[in-house]
Amino acid sequence: MTNSAWTSTPSGRMRARGLGLAFEGRPGPANAITDVPGVSVGYSTIISGDGPLVVGRGPVRTGVTAILPRPRQAIGEPVFAGFFSLNGNGELSGTHYIEEAGKFSLPVTITNTHSCGLARDATIRWAVRHFGARYSDTFSLPVAAETYDGFLNDINGFHVQDRHVFEAIDGAAGGSIEEGSVGGGTGMKCFGFKAGSGTASRLVEYGEETFTVGVFVQANFGTRRHLTVLGRNIGALPGLPEMQSGAPDRELSSIIAVVATDAPLLPHQLKRLARRVTFGVGRTGGLANHGSGDLFLAFSTANTGLGGAAAPRILTARYVPDEDMDPLFEAVAQATEEAILNSMIANETMTGRDRNVVPALPHGVTAG
Repeated sequence: MTNSAWTSTPSGRMRARGLGLAFEGRPGPANAITDVPGVSVGYSTIISGDGPLVVGRGPVRTGVTAILPRPRQAIGEPVFAGFFSLNGNGELSGTHYIEEAGKFSLPVTITNTHSCGLARDATIRWAVRHFGARYSDTFSLPVAAETYDGFLNDINGFHVQDRHVFEAIDGAAGGSIEEGSVGGGTGMKCFGFKAGSGTASRLVEYGEETFTVGVFVQANFGTRRHLTVLGRNIGALPGLPEMQSGAPDRELSSIIAVVATDAPLLPHQLKRLARRVTFGVGRTGGLANHGSGDLFLAFSTANTGLGGAAAPRILTARYVPDEDMDPLFEAVAQATEEAILNSMIANETMTGRDRNVVPALPHGVTAG
């Protein structure tokens, strides 16, 4: 079974399944993190200028991605969450509180390294505007994450502003979403090819119930010679287009992954789920290099009423037994692998600052 949402993005960009790649597992309707009910994704993409870098003017190749864990009218209702750092040369804010309390409540934002703090703060400003007086005394530690786009982008020009964060959050929608050089993934590269934003999902059956696992990645990692597609190393093939560089920072790399599910899970189980992103990254050839920020977040939308002054003193949570989590672990690895490849395949060559060029992954080399 297949459908058009599995093979192309809303704008018609090719996805990995459109090339006939036979991934394991059964995707949801959109093969996206948005297959998890209530989860939505929005982008703000900033592209302007060409030629030599002039700090503060450009060229600009960056943006913001927002992932809303609950429907907009329910934002502020916590979700159980867990976090895992495979390699910590990066930033994902709010993780100390997630480690302590196992939950968060506001939109997740992903952007470039030097705009991560702004995205965090702007999310609070959005919440103050969105909730009004109801938010006047609320304590917030939003989740904001980053990867480095300085090879293509005027990263020290600080072109991401509050309005871009608001645009990404307010524009978040469900269903099929764009991939590639959009949102926070605009200026990113992976294994020496153009990459950025990618997503995939899997359906997992538990008796009479079917749960969804969705993964979203901002992929900006990997060494060319390690690139692997469905077990076949293609990064070392001769004749592949190379990056063209007039500036440094070719090797700085990271990957942010956000896992969403409607399976009822507790915080320690979501931390276990976040760890399994590692295997999806490894399937594509990622090795968590020293300079890589490989940071993974997982959350579940299943349990509600998890906190606040109005919550009862004793709460009851539903959850999958630890001993029955293997199908969810497998789904995370499968969806992560496909999301990374989608971020590369749904893309095209980009020229950025100082006429640095990151080539698109040639579709023909992915075939076995």
